[in-house]
Amino acid sequence: MSTTTDELEQLALQAGRDLEEASAQEIMAWAAETFGKRFCVTSSMEDAVVAHLASVALPGVDVVFLDTGYHFPETIGTRDAVAATMPVNVITVTPRQTVAEQDAEYGPRLHDRDPDLCCALRKVEPLNRGLAGYDAWATGLRRDESPTRANTPVVSFDPKRGKVKIAPIARWTQDDVDAYVAEHGILLNPLLFDGYPSIGCSPESCTRRVAEGEDPRSGRWANAGKTECGIHL
Repeated sequence: MSTTTDELEQLALQAGRDLEEASAQEIMAWAAETFGKRFCVTSSMEDAVVAHLASVALPGVDVVFLDTGYHFPETIGTRDAVAATMPVNVITVTPRQTVAEQDAEYGPRLHDRDPDLCCALRKVEPLNRGLAGYDAWATGLRRDESPTRANTPVVSFDPKRGKVKIAPIARWTQDDVDAYVAEHGILLNPLLFDGYPSIGCSPESCTRRVAEGEDPRSGRWANAGKTECGIHL
């Protein structure tokens, strides 16, 4: 298969056009057939929908999880449950510094003073390392989640990392997600039932509960005027 950056870019652009109307299952099947073990899934462990889709297409698929050091215990528990019950290989990637080491260098509560830097250190850089051995990666981005995600392609080229980026459920609505969860008994983070429709780092750092009627992602970086961690920008 194609492995040079230019070839991957052309492959992604063509697939983005060809697969725009394809089902999530068809998109995952294409990814598995095209990239094999050079393909992985990233998961925040909010749910296991994309991991499940990938496991059907490619049993034993790598699922990359970023442990920021600030996660809710429920998120870590969801990761462990996915690893124990699904035919996937969960790979946990951690930042170069522990929270204590980061506090020593930058001062405590960097997430309050400079959330962009905190995300860069604890999410973006670790993900870049975690994806180093792959040609393509899948994410659970959906167009209906926020205005910044409204134009998410089902397949695109990630120029920052030189990889093919796959969003198999980009065209799904929340109703589609709920139907898939119900049909397949998908694991869900219990925080989804406790007022956290979008789950990031713990309340001491970035995430608060969302009131009924609020935008689902309004609880993320609620006091920072920030809407994305930087992974998808």
